[in-house]
Amino acid sequence: MNKTKKSLGSTSTLGTIFFSIICVLYLYPIVMVVMNSFKKETAITTAETFTLPNAETFAGFQNYINALRAQGFLQSFGYSAFITTSSVALILLCCSMCAWYITRVNSKLSKLIYMLCAFSMVVPFQMVMFTLSQTADSLNIFGLRFNTPWTICFIYLGFGAGLAVFMFSGFVKSIPLELEEAAMIDGCNPLQTYFKVVFPLLKPTMISVGVLETMWVWNDYLLPTLVLDIKKYRTIPMLIQYFRGSYGRVELGSMMACIVMTVLPVVIIYLLGQKHIIKGVLAGAVKG
Repeated sequence: MNKTKKSLGSTSTLGTIFFSIICVLYLYPIVMVVMNSFKKETAITTAETFTLPNAETFAGFQNYINALRAQGFLQSFGYSAFITTSSVALILLCCSMCAWYITRVNSKLSKLIYMLCAFSMVVPFQMVMFTLSQTADSLNIFGLRFNTPWTICFIYLGFGAGLAVFMFSGFVKSIPLELEEAAMIDGCNPLQTYFKVVFPLLKPTMISVGVLETMWVWNDYLLPTLVLDIKKYRTIPMLIQYFRGSYGRVELGSMMACIVMTVLPVVIIYLLGQKHIIKGVLAGAVKG
C-alpha cells in the first residue's frame, strides 16, 4: 500500500513539473511581447530583447501612443469589434434555433442538416478560400455585397455553424420535452416556446460558444484578408502587418504595443467566461 502511494506521489510530482514547463513555454512569448512593448526601438533589435526594461531601454507608453496614432488603429479596432459582435450574435441566434429544430424534429432533413454541420467541422478552410473570395466579390443579393464589414458576418455564420450547432444540439437533448409541451398547452407557438422556454435554458452553452467564437473571429486574419477590400477596411490582425517603415523596416515597438492591445480584450473576455466554458461543454455532453 505504501509503495502504491509513493508511486502515485512521484507520478503526480512528475506530472506537475512537466505541465509547469509546458505552461512556461506557452507564457514565455506573451511575456516577451509585453516586455518589449515598453522598450525603445533600439533595445528590441539588440541582445536586450530578452531582458527586462531598465532606465536606458524603458520607453514608457510611447509605443502605445504611436500605435494608437499610426495606421488607423481606432478605425481598425472598430471594424474588428463590429465584425466580432455581429458575427457572434448571428451565430448564437441562428445556430441555437437550428440545433433546437434538429433535435426536436426527427426527420431525414434534420438528420442531414446535422450531418452537414458536423462534416463542416473537419473541412479545411484552405479547400474553399479561393472560391470563397471570388464568390464574395461577385455575389450580390438584394443589393448587398459580402466583401464589407457589414455583411462578412454571414460568411462567419457559415463557417462557425458546425461547432455551434454541435454543442447546442447536445445541450438541447438534455432539456426535458415536458417543459416545451407545457408551454404549447398554455398557448405558445413554436417561436414563443423557443424564446420563452428554451432560449433562457441555453445560457451555459451560449456563454461557451460565445467565448470560443469571439476568440476565433477577433483573431482571424485569413478570412477578412481574402474577403474584405484591404484598401478600405482593415481589421486589427490585418493592421499589425502594416507597421513597416521605409525599405521594409518594421516598427517593432509600435507593433508589440498593438499586439498587446489586440490580445487584451480577448484575454479579459476569456477570463470572465472561462468557468462557464467547461460547464457549457459538459452540459452539452450529457446526452450528446
